[in-house]
Amino acid sequence: MSRELVLGMGLPAELRAALERAGERVVPETREEMLELAMGGESDCFEVAYNVPERGRVVDATVVRCRNGVVVNYPEAYMRRRDPNCMFIGDEAATDKPRLRDEFPVEMDALRGEVFDWLAQQDLIVMPFMVGDDRLGYPGLLVAPKNAGFFAGGLADLQGFGPASAVPTDYTPRAIIYLAPTFRHTHFGGRQVVVHQRSEALHEVFAFNLYPGPSAKKGVYGILLDIGEQEGWVTAHASTVRVVTPYDNILTIMHEGASGGGKSEMIEQIHREPDGRVKLATNLETGDEIRLHLTETSELQPVTDDMALCHPALQSGTRRLVVADAEEGWFLRINHIRQYGTDPHHERLCVHPPEGLIFMNLEGAPGSTCLIWEHTMDAPGVPCPNPRVIMPRRFVPGVVNGAAEVDVRSFGVRTPPCTAAHPSYGIIGMLHVLPASLAWLWRLVAPRGHDNPSITDTGGMTSEGVGSFWPFVTGRAVNHANQLLEQIMDTLSTRHKLIPNQHIGAYRVGFMPQWLAREYLARRGTARFRMEQLDAARCPLLGYVPKNLTMQGYRVPTVLLQVDHQPEVGVEGYEAGAAMLTSFFKRELAQYDTPELSNLGRRIIQVCMDDGDIEDYTSFAELL
Repeated sequence: MSRELVLGMGLPAELRAALERAGERVVPETREEMLELAMGGESDCFEVAYNVPERGRVVDATVVRCRNGVVVNYPEAYMRRRDPNCMFIGDEAATDKPRLRDEFPVEMDALRGEVFDWLAQQDLIVMPFMVGDDRLGYPGLLVAPKNAGFFAGGLADLQGFGPASAVPTDYTPRAIIYLAPTFRHTHFGGRQVVVHQRSEALHEVFAFNLYPGPSAKKGVYGILLDIGEQEGWVTAHASTVRVVTPYDNILTIMHEGASGGGKSEMIEQIHREPDGRVKLATNLETGDEIRLHLTETSELQPVTDDMALCHPALQSGTRRLVVADAEEGWFLRINHIRQYGTDPHHERLCVHPPEGLIFMNLEGAPGSTCLIWEHTMDAPGVPCPNPRVIMPRRFVPGVVNGAAEVDVRSFGVRTPPCTAAHPSYGIIGMLHVLPASLAWLWRLVAPRGHDNPSITDTGGMTSEGVGSFWPFVTGRAVNHANQLLEQIMDTLSTRHKLIPNQHIGAYRVGFMPQWLAREYLARRGTARFRMEQLDAARCPLLGYVPKNLTMQGYRVPTVLLQVDHQPEVGVEGYEAGAAMLTSFFKRELAQYDTPELSNLGRRIIQVCMDDGDIEDYTSFAELL
């Protein structure tokens, strides 16, 4: 049946010819079958290896069977994180991204032919999957070597797949991913490379490495963004959670940001100390700790983890943004779970899952239980910063199926320490209130942030780019900038907040600011801040700061709300950090000075370029 099904699909002629020449063609029927494929017919441990010309047999990954799933590891530390510069464009359509021919001495047509020739020599997995959700999504197809079963299983968990018995014989994919791992060695000097080839009817992704982040995860995201750019809508880079307080208030928060900006953490419960208290902050210079008792926390009902579908068909006309999950599973980073008891919720899900899971960059011994706090070592004493588990969302208790209206739209930033002696952009207080115009600017500049664990380069203050999804966009930044501004204008009943993580001035805080801000905002419910409850931030780009923040009788210290009040920072250190932040904004916003940017967008950017104050940002009648 597989042969007839595969050859009956609506496929490019070159792919059809390759499939006719290939060896075995497996169209998976069940998830269990894919987990078995991941083991390559071995009972305990399997090496995903390929014969590479002039190098011989190369092991690209190992897979170990544990009691709670399969554990994937990569011999090369470089392959354990996404290379942020791995995307290239193979077609001639409009783009701001580097084209393949400008970086490598290869022509796309010739490379495409070589890929099909290589696939024709393999036993293959041919797997239909969904791009987006099952109602508004698009049909996709994976063509991969059979020994890369873990990759197919990961994609199936992330996006959802169609079992062979349910796939129509005339299945015509809107997107196809081709997996050819050996080309990383033969054509690209060992680099992670993912090439997008776009046409009006078909988006092809050529994945030349086995780490699924740039292809099965963000590659699919790139497909959705390309379709949205054509059709005029956005898939936000965001987690979303419905928060139900102990008093039955309900608030839905969507948290955006670059990789590492706290999206997955926003749908986690607050991490507590062994005595049950919450450690809010630790002063890096004095060692003093700020702790609080938070006896009651809210119930969390996750909606999205990383990709929030903002399709026009979902919008309800309430002037609140409506989102749905664009994925069927979540690519959870668990680097912050370093010992038993850190996160009982995820520990319980991962140690005793309803079905076997796919783990990456974790220690795993055959027949043992994979423990998510035992991370693979990049070097002696240096744990990999990017351990992952792929969690099917149907395994998550309390998950919201379907669409949700967003009350608060927050933006997360990984911030470094800031002191007067060593100033930085770590001047963001625990919670800032942003007017809509400033909220849009933050999504254009999207700081990649301090000590980013998800990608291979983390140095300096760099930008993730428009929407914080720019690394995955195949088209033009200005188009997405316009679409984001239009989206914000259409949803003005959704409020905007800015929340840091890792550091607030001289204090180390981890993800505690967003966990406490989530609890505080949910307890306020739909009540907006009154102007008399806010102070203008000393740096206009940071909007407004609450004059005080009290929860369950505990008042957050002012030094965590207004960083210039910290004696280790002071006004001088704050102003130096503000100058860095302002310079960064101006540098990143300059690229949008194009005729294609909307008139309103140009006016907002000009305020920043002219060093405008907060009143200038709130003056746009269109956004009030």
